Amino acid sequence: MRRMVVVGLLLALGACTVMEPDSQRYVVFFQEWSADMDATASGSVTAAAAWAKQHPSAPVIVSGYADPEGSPQANKDLSRLRAQVVADALVADGVALARIQRQAVGSVDYVMNSLESRRVEIVVGRR
Repeated sequence: MRRMVVVGLLLALGACTVMEPDSQRYVVFFQEWSADMDATASGSVTAAAAWAKQHPSAPVIVSGYADPEGSPQANKDLSRLRAQVVADALVADGVALARIQRQAVGSVDYVMNSLESRRVEIVVGRR
């Protein structure tokens, strides 16, 4: 009996390590007042695209943000542009456009560095 309990626990623990999370989050950072992606940003998009292609039924949500400097409308436009640039890069990497939902969040406050706000978040799957 004890042996069966131990085997059951080992199987349960093994199943936990084999299961993948339902979603994955990637972050792309931008320079101040820019929507240009650098090599690091491109790497994040490539990783997100690879995950999305491995999970073809998962939605892809692309949310653009800006730091609080500037007017609310300028920040909304910049966050929309950043989200579009990332969405276009995902499509170029093989993710179907129909799967991608874009959101322009606009300006958000930051804690330590304004770079925290100058970002696009990519979530593949549901969070």
